[in-house]
Amino acid sequence: MIYIIDHKDSFTYNVVHQFAKFDEVKCDDYNDINIDLLKKAHTVVLSPGPGNPKNYPSTSKLYKNLKGKKKIIGICLGFQQILFCEKGDIIEQNKIYHGYQSKITVVNSNSIFKKGSVYKVGRYHSLKLKEPFKVKNFEITMRCNETNVAMTVENNIDKIYGFQFHPESFLTINGNLLIKKILSA
Repeated sequence: MIYIIDHKDSFTYNVVHQFAKFDEVKCDDYNDINIDLLKKAHTVVLSPGPGNPKNYPSTSKLYKNLKGKKKIIGICLGFQQILFCEKGDIIEQNKIYHGYQSKITVVNSNSIFKKGSVYKVGRYHSLKLKEPFKVKNFEITMRCNETNVAMTVENNIDKIYGFQFHPESFLTINGNLLIKKILSA
């Protein structure tokens, strides 16, 4: 089972529908976690949401408790939440990317995706990771071709994966393939 933590984003149920193509999905508000369902889940997804990851201390605590115990996937705010919990700085971008399609490239040979592969993805964010970002077992694996901003992070040891973009968006070509690959990693 996949357990999705809803950060009250309009995209959350698009994420639920996408993940339901691969397994049973349960979804609860970040302030109302069902511990029994959380224990049963093999994968926990941190949904997109408004604001900054520092505004979600309960999700930070949950992430720290689950790290290394469950597969964790973060999307947009969830991606930023993972990086924030790993002492990354999340900052405003010069340009806001809401409803914007970008080409991104796999830049790291440690990725579960083939190095050099290019994807078209839908972006909906005004924040980004401030670099450099050097944390044990974490690799930035995809970057925006236009801005060089980090678009994915992977920790294949602890099974933690983050997408700055929205794989469930109609602007993301082959989003289901990306999710399938992460779920099978």
